[in-house]
Amino acid sequence: MSDPLAFPPMSVPEAPSARRWAAVGHSADPDAFAAGSAAVSAALAGDDPKLLVVFCADSYDLPQLLSAISRQAPGTPLIGCTTAGEIATARATTSSVVVTAFGGPGFAVRTAAAPHASTRLREAGEEVAESLAEPFDAHPYQVAILLSDALAGDQVEVIRGAYGVMGATVPLVGGCAGDDFKLSATFQLFDGEVLSDTLVGALLASEAPLGIGVRHGWRPVGEPILVTRSAKNRVYTLDDRPALDVYLERFDAPAEARTDPAAFAQFSMTHPLGLGRRSTEDGARYVASANFDDGSLNMIAEVPQGGIVWFLEGDVESVLDATGGACREAVDALDGRDPLVLLAFDCAARRLVLGEEGIERETELIAGHACGAPVAGFYSYGEIARTRGAAGFHNETLVVLAVS
Repeated sequence: MSDPLAFPPMSVPEAPSARRWAAVGHSADPDAFAAGSAAVSAALAGDDPKLLVVFCADSYDLPQLLSAISRQAPGTPLIGCTTAGEIATARATTSSVVVTAFGGPGFAVRTAAAPHASTRLREAGEEVAESLAEPFDAHPYQVAILLSDALAGDQVEVIRGAYGVMGATVPLVGGCAGDDFKLSATFQLFDGEVLSDTLVGALLASEAPLGIGVRHGWRPVGEPILVTRSAKNRVYTLDDRPALDVYLERFDAPAEARTDPAAFAQFSMTHPLGLGRRSTEDGARYVASANFDDGSLNMIAEVPQGGIVWFLEGDVESVLDATGGACREAVDALDGRDPLVLLAFDCAARRLVLGEEGIERETELIAGHACGAPVAGFYSYGEIARTRGAAGFHNETLVVLAVS
């Protein structure tokens, strides 16, 4: 395994193009209005702002936060969401706000929102995609950034809806909003509104290349196994045995995880299942909870009946190795250009594996690959990265978007 901290030497990035610029502002001020004002002020580093992307703690007075941001950038399109932790350049924090601004005529932007997503997940994906899909001919490099609510249901359906409209020509990236591990309610931000159960999105089009990197860092434990009965988000049997029994046995789970729902949830956060017949790279799936009565597993997204799943585990080094891989993949796609900014959509479960020291190492690693450019991101409840094929929803994964 390569040294996860062996990133390329730091270089001085080009001065922001008069046609394109990106900047990040961050504040941990406990006052929502003050935090929003400070973060957006730092992010507005140039003229002609085209898009603001906001990641923030759910503990803030969100209307006050947005009011402060809108006051300094009136009329600038805004998307955002609450988090399970925020990432700003070489640090990861909680109870803070991170604002990323894109500006200049070298960028073009379109935004959209679809409410009541939980009752129409695929339709919500289609609705946002239809609003974003018209191309900008003068800006050939395009990506759709989607921020959603994982608590609203199977986000695979959202991706299927968006892909059905936009097709393979426009990649999808993003993540699911968080609420600092409470798992009760998350919020999405759209212009001056605080929303819930909503899919928000932005089409970011650029004159210069964009790059996307995706890695999860989990390793298989033993051989894969057949999903013999599942429906939507629930897995009932694996190799014709109760899924819960097989899961607990394969991981040799502690006694408390076999009877206590809270202990099981803590254990499963760092023991996902992997999809794929030949490898685990088709995606990791978070096991959200267990039904101790019927022996089934409740997943955060669909696990198809008749498919193969792997049992996955990881540690600090494997997770950091994946971080380095995702960053390299994203930056390498920029055709030799230095990035203007990196956006990181990082699973909250990876944060639990890393611990405080590992989190510090990860944020330093991402910043090193940014070559001096700012970094913004958040810890999410699910990650979106559709770069090829129709699949694109991930759990327990890092997705990096590099913008040049």
